[in-house]
Amino acid sequence: MIEVKNLNKSFANNQILFDISSKFESGKVNLIIGQSGQGKSVLAKCMVGLHNPDTGSVLFNERDFCKMSLLEKKEIRKEIGMLFQGAALFDSMTVEENIKFPLIMFKKWTKKEMLDRVNFCLDRVDLNGKNHLFPSECSGGMQKRIGIARAIAMNPKYLFCDEPNSGLDPKTAIRIDSLIKELTYEYKMTTIVITHDMNSVMEMGDNILFINKGKKWWAGNKKSIINTDNKEISDFVYASGFMKEIRASIQEKHKA
Repeated sequence: MIEVKNLNKSFANNQILFDISSKFESGKVNLIIGQSGQGKSVLAKCMVGLHNPDTGSVLFNERDFCKMSLLEKKEIRKEIGMLFQGAALFDSMTVEENIKFPLIMFKKWTKKEMLDRVNFCLDRVDLNGKNHLFPSECSGGMQKRIGIARAIAMNPKYLFCDEPNSGLDPKTAIRIDSLIKELTYEYKMTTIVITHDMNSVMEMGDNILFINKGKKWWAGNKKSIINTDNKEISDFVYASGFMKEIRASIQEKHKA
């Protein structure tokens, strides 16, 4: 579990995060949602140590990341897997080399042990035998799955995913959502997903944190978000005409 307590963050004179407190549970998919520019990514970067919060705490299973030495933070980072928005694969490396990269950095394993782990991760994301392809030879959906394989290579306790469905067609996006959810449940990871995708919210929103104006505006799950009377989150969830029609249909069923 990760817990954020009274987190504040400013850049120059511009305050981005205002006294945010929230818990992100293990074995569940925890979503951070909200409009662009509201502080979602800044919050996630504070949690993984890319930004230092002005005040507040980030607790990894009750260990305060903000008070740790550099060496202690390095050990925590070994427990974190990252799936970046654009997959962030190294173009000059093969699929196998990309997945092996964190293992070379942090593990003192033999070549066989590393290869076995790479093949295990590729099998887990349904990319058996794709070891020697280069990212340019892979589709967008394949690149995301390779990114996931690399993110789980170190068998992390915590998985951060930044817009995992960005640029994907709906069918592939659902496949990525299902994979993230399946891995989270199977390995009991604390998974945190930053997303704008309402399909993702309804597919895997075990816990949902809505950030608005840098503040914790609403928290709930994929069931409670449908019927919330919070204006700001309703405006966000039902921004499109299609989603408004879905809500009207759901409300009619509840009246019947």
